[in-house]
Amino acid sequence: MIRVMIVDDDALVRLGLADLLDGDDSIEVVAQASDGLHAIELATAHRIDVALVDVRMPRMDGITATTRLRALPDPPKVISLTTFDLDEYVYNALAAGADGFLLKDTDPAEILRAVHLVAAGSAMLHPSAARRLIDRYHQAARPQSTAARTRLEGLTPRERDVLALLAQGDTNADIATRLHMRESTVKAHVSRILTTLDVTNRVQAALLARDADLA
Repeated sequence: MIRVMIVDDDALVRLGLADLLDGDDSIEVVAQASDGLHAIELATAHRIDVALVDVRMPRMDGITATTRLRALPDPPKVISLTTFDLDEYVYNALAAGADGFLLKDTDPAEILRAVHLVAAGSAMLHPSAARRLIDRYHQAARPQSTAARTRLEGLTPRERDVLALLAQGDTNADIATRLHMRESTVKAHVSRILTTLDVTNRVQAALLARDADLA
């Protein structure tokens, strides 16, 4: 069972998401918060697997909340929610540790798919809107590409191949098919990539790969 928390200051949005998620027998909505500060309180009181977090909220915004949630001893996966597909705050949320993002008008089936993917350890980077957002704001605020390339030097050639596909939004199954590997082997490579690059999730690894012009 995937335990989900919904974080949004709009009560109607929370209600709609809760109704959608409750319709999936493998998902349980265990908490709802109206802002980031409330979300932190609830996350310390409940075991949360995936948190759907709005970007713009009063008291504590979604970006700060994502950072705080990911710093918990048993952190939930985070999917950022936004109204606009070209919103710099979403890039900041991804950099803060979110595992992906959804537009609030995303097809309901895709929202359910995103929750399942993120809960399983993948990232929701497939929509073209996500790629446009990352490309646009990562270029605008591009950190030292030389430093990023230096960090990638600790990877083996095969791990670099895996990282390049990961940065394109491929799942472990996709990577296994394209590189003719077992999915369990891909998972092992991804685990070592995250450790070597000193990042917390696939999204941050993908951003670093883009800094280094690997993807």
